[in-house]
Amino acid sequence: MTTEDPGRTGTTPLADRMRPQNLDEVVGQEALVGSGGILRRFVQSGEFPSMVLWGPPGCGKTTIARLLARLAGAEVVTFSAVLSGVKEARAVMAEAKSRREMFGTKTVLFVDEIHRFNRAQQDAFLPYVESGDIVLVGATTENPSFELNRALLSRLKVYVLEALSEDDLVSLLQRALNDSERGLGNVAVSVGRDVLELIARLGAGDARQALNHLEMAVSAAVSEGRDEVDRELVKRVAQRMLAVYDKGREEHYNLISALHKSIRNSDVDAALYWLGRMLEGGADPRFVARRLLRVASEDVGMADPRALEQASAAAHAVEHIGMPECELALAQCAVYLCLTPKSNALYTAYTAVKKEIARRPGLPVPLHLRNAPTAMMKELGYGKGYRYAHDEPGHVADMDCLPSELAGTTFYRPAEEGWEARIRQRLKEIAEAKRRR
Repeated sequence: MTTEDPGRTGTTPLADRMRPQNLDEVVGQEALVGSGGILRRFVQSGEFPSMVLWGPPGCGKTTIARLLARLAGAEVVTFSAVLSGVKEARAVMAEAKSRREMFGTKTVLFVDEIHRFNRAQQDAFLPYVESGDIVLVGATTENPSFELNRALLSRLKVYVLEALSEDDLVSLLQRALNDSERGLGNVAVSVGRDVLELIARLGAGDARQALNHLEMAVSAAVSEGRDEVDRELVKRVAQRMLAVYDKGREEHYNLISALHKSIRNSDVDAALYWLGRMLEGGADPRFVARRLLRVASEDVGMADPRALEQASAAAHAVEHIGMPECELALAQCAVYLCLTPKSNALYTAYTAVKKEIARRPGLPVPLHLRNAPTAMMKELGYGKGYRYAHDEPGHVADMDCLPSELAGTTFYRPAEEGWEARIRQRLKEIAEAKRRR
């Protein structure tokens, strides 16, 4: 726990030196901190509720949270969810309560990466947030509805911040180049607009990352005796642009959802893009292969039985050759799944089966379908009335195989795409053969 120190030093990284010192310096997030924005109105009124600022890395969450707390004229305390436990949390709460009762001073408790709070810490803060002894301001990259318990979340306002646009980042980079006090204004190196746009793209919506790229590129130019940063230097310093991918976190599930739904919609280019975002960002290719196996059955099914073979082959390639060689096998599978006929009839049928089993889980197996290995079982009627399909014309017997309570139920209703058109015809033939019996 530390008392907030807004001071800056010239030895800190450029991204830290250029951190906005007032709301007017914040780029992007116009809906929240622009003219008439809800957070700006809170500052103007001097009062604001406990809240969580949720958004991707480098979008300004921590900066805005700290500015709000400082501008409120309150005692600002930073709490580490990682380094401090419940005992420290209760001590902070006790100090805040005493400060309020004795001096009427508000305490703003700032918690960066609030999703790292464990349940015990959240429970310890809850009564103090509710009583108003503290104003809790948290910042997180993770979905609060997944990471915070319902009781604490119900007492917090959640404000969503968006990734910065390329124009926002170019504006921020230009400001850093022009600022002689905190930025790079005293460095005799020029950076053209097209280079700033490249750096902004490398930043991928993250101000910290974009400023780091700029600082590294300018430093490299100075060390090499250059008076200009060009595109090749930026690419060389950055080495390669990593896809934005947050393995194991919400963005992981957003990306796999986008891949699955693009394949379902037969959008080849989108499927390849989302697949690339995952693989280039470090996703486990085995996870991707498992999802493609699921797609093959859920969204293609019997419309093309070979889809499952293709997905299995891709999974085999992943296990035997690994990355990066297996990336093309996964891409091939994704394209195949996009282009093949689609049907969710198999998925719908099995979902209906699961619902029926949940509703009536113990329906007995009809006696005529039971084996009768003992005389007693035969006497009880096990196997009585069973008809061997191979002895029947067309290999179909007029015999119900569902429990009597489900007689006549149809779970699987094939569509008319691909192989399922033939399956529909085959089911009609089977039904007709049973009627003839």
